Amino acid sequence: MMSSLVEASLSTDPRGASILVVDDEPANVKLLEKMLAMMGYRNVVSTLDAREVLPLYRQYQYDLIILDLDMPHLDGFAVMDQLGDATGGKLPPILVLTAQHTQSWCQRALDNGARDYVTKPFNTDELLSRVRNLLEVQMAHKFMRYQNEILEEKVRQRAQALHDTRLQVIRHLGRAAEYRDNETGLHIIRMSKIAVVIAEAAGLDASECDLLLNAAPMHDIGKIGIPDHILLKPGKLDAEEWEIMQTHAQIGADILAADDSDLMSMAHDIALTHHEKWDGTGYPNRLCGEDIPLAGRITALADVFDALTSERPYKRAWSMERTVELIQSERGRHFDPSLVDHFMEKLPAIVTIMKKYAEPEGNQGGK
Repeated sequence: MMSSLVEASLSTDPRGASILVVDDEPANVKLLEKMLAMMGYRNVVSTLDAREVLPLYRQYQYDLIILDLDMPHLDGFAVMDQLGDATGGKLPPILVLTAQHTQSWCQRALDNGARDYVTKPFNTDELLSRVRNLLEVQMAHKFMRYQNEILEEKVRQRAQALHDTRLQVIRHLGRAAEYRDNETGLHIIRMSKIAVVIAEAAGLDASECDLLLNAAPMHDIGKIGIPDHILLKPGKLDAEEWEIMQTHAQIGADILAADDSDLMSMAHDIALTHHEKWDGTGYPNRLCGEDIPLAGRITALADVFDALTSERPYKRAWSMERTVELIQSERGRHFDPSLVDHFMEKLPAIVTIMKKYAEPEGNQGGK
């Protein structure tokens, strides 16, 4: 079904415009209503009480207000002041229709925001022409505004589609690397969600946590470049094999280096630094302390925790107790001390993630 926004944008016929007539004399109101109806204007509303103008306008956003000046309670100038305050100075088109003929009144009305000024008694044809002219301009402006809103919405939808597509590519890239030694891909889901829990506790805002959630799955993309006989080797790697294995951090960073978006920039940092250690004994660049990007430090902790508690072709899964004990023992050595504190604080939430995304029975060993 066509939205009301689209329907409104497709019409510039002034006869469909909404008009508010404001005059304290019933005879004047009836005359104007009859004249406008005869010309085909279908949406004409009137009020004898100027105090009703502002609430009516807030509700209906009239395309034109035909306004008398000399009225009880609120005169026309006060009405224009109220509308100006309510709209930030962006008044609707106002045609002043008044018995006041003096130039000073006319000038004051125009200065206050009126678009036109007609005095009583008026020439019917002239008044209707002025009404038509004001409404044609107003409806053209509305048409352009609605078209711009539709265009902006289409651009937003296209941008969202591109964003979603990029995230899908990113997730598949992360899964492609993970599939080689963990065919379910659940490690990257658990690890990235645990990383977000730690990041939230560390004070990262929602947008930063969202970037981390989508960047962390690419931490091991560089494993694509590691031979199977090393990546899947049961038992301990020898010195030469370990040297080759360590290159996956730089390989991953090189793969992710071509895009300068916030997301890919964070993914690059994570891939490069998630094996660095707080005390400077990690790889590939032996960074230490806060020289390691925060996203890399968070991912390192989440990754090690999940890797230790998961079974792989080359090792058995550690118990939760043993893993937590190691994490605590590596506080200030492998891991950022403050992040370990946040990890311990959020351990119940982390355990919940581990259970929710646990490996299916019979598949804990990966490929």
